[in-house]
Amino acid sequence: MFSRSSLDRTWAIALGLVATSSLVAAGPCDIYSSGGTPCIAAHSTTRALYSAFSGSLYQVKRGSDNTTTTIAPLSAGGVANAARQDSFCAGTTCLITIIYDQSGRNNHLTQAPPGGFAGPESNGYDNYASAIGAPVTLNGQKAYGVFISPGTGYRNNAVSGSAKGDAPEGMYAVLDGTHYNAACCFDYGNAETSSRDTGNGHMEAIYFGDNTVWGTGSGSGPWVMADLENGLFSGENVKQNTADPTVNYRFLTAVVKGEPNQWAIRGANAASGALASYYSGPRPNAAGYNPMSKEGAIILGIGGDNSNGAQGTFYEGVMTTGYPSDATENSVQANIVAAKYATASLTSGTAFTVGSSISLRVTTPGYDTRYIAHTGATVNTQVVTSSSATALKQQASWTVRTGLGNSACFSFESKDTPGSYIRHYNFALQVNAGDGTKQFNEDATFCPQSGLSGTGSSIRSWSYPTRYFRHYANVGYIASNGGVHTFDNVASFNNDVSFVVSTGFA
Repeated sequence: MFSRSSLDRTWAIALGLVATSSLVAAGPCDIYSSGGTPCIAAHSTTRALYSAFSGSLYQVKRGSDNTTTTIAPLSAGGVANAARQDSFCAGTTCLITIIYDQSGRNNHLTQAPPGGFAGPESNGYDNYASAIGAPVTLNGQKAYGVFISPGTGYRNNAVSGSAKGDAPEGMYAVLDGTHYNAACCFDYGNAETSSRDTGNGHMEAIYFGDNTVWGTGSGSGPWVMADLENGLFSGENVKQNTADPTVNYRFLTAVVKGEPNQWAIRGANAASGALASYYSGPRPNAAGYNPMSKEGAIILGIGGDNSNGAQGTFYEGVMTTGYPSDATENSVQANIVAAKYATASLTSGTAFTVGSSISLRVTTPGYDTRYIAHTGATVNTQVVTSSSATALKQQASWTVRTGLGNSACFSFESKDTPGSYIRHYNFALQVNAGDGTKQFNEDATFCPQSGLSGTGSSIRSWSYPTRYFRHYANVGYIASNGGVHTFDNVASFNNDVSFVVSTGFA
């Protein structure tokens, strides 16, 4: 028999274990709250950012019937239920239409409206992100991030509780440190409520990329900087802070925080290690930034004036009220590391073998004797048979190469023009000589998946994952399932983007 005192000790130990488990399970916003700087917005498509959160993380809309569903964590405080998305989106395309705020303040992110710059969608709105462009795993469980292509953006101009004027705030984001460009501006944070540039100091947002128009860090970039409006800043000096390093971790934690005449940039590998301080000190030494004039909107993937030429990938992020301590942020970083972000496959369906020669046959009824080919630089479809001329067979054959812009996907080298590849340019497919630039390599990288029609393979653009190889009027494009271009027509979309892969004619 146990004595009363031994039972009491056992109960006390059990309570301690429960408490310890609770602390381990605390989400980033629980940690910020404990540090006295609670979240006023918490956005993630990959996981809950509070230990008790079990509500909707994001909404997706499918192309087949334009219906929507919401994706929640598998359990309170857990990873997103990616299987629900996969089931809902099977055999069609899906877009992320809302990224929900987990803080309870309803600071949700939706399609960014036009501002100083118009977006590419109808009425000047920005594009939505593909729901499948950024697959990852967290502790071995599949989830999806938000892959921002140029022209894509989310915003909320009527935010509750955000910092205004010179009020203190903090923010972090987990990003893909290998996905960026030099355009303006891949941001997450505080921005103008009018979607227009209203002057220096009217923003305070995390920026990531290798833009050199304003400030820079050391090396050639990319850098974590702060977009404070009319400038990307790496420190007090408006041009350069050499203590702000080039960072290209596959999973990157980026931190910006500010209070009266004090601000900081921090960063780390989101998969391991501790945060480092890249800058901590006075506001930039230019007019308009001390005091600040923050307005309190929230943006993702764009600049404050809806500049929308940038690209990047977002997995999670929060904004706080108050200036978080380094110790609080260090605990948040430990939580992020414990989430164990890891890469996941970008391809599915028929296996593509690097070095093999393939041909791609159209599956659309009435056109299924045609193959993806090219005439000069123009990618088109042509009728090809075993008795066709050798030149035509070569024009309809492609050598599979490791993706020039991402080794997890593929590039397709012209069989009759070695060194030239299929790439997209203004959404038209072309055959151009590879020039080794980052832009060309990304334009020439594609990720095959199981055919949307249920037959063959659909070949998705890596850099614009809402878009697929499509034949339209016998010409090749990367097309979305509905959109502003004629080749985005929803009629016959699934058939038009599905191709049977066979051994190359040449």
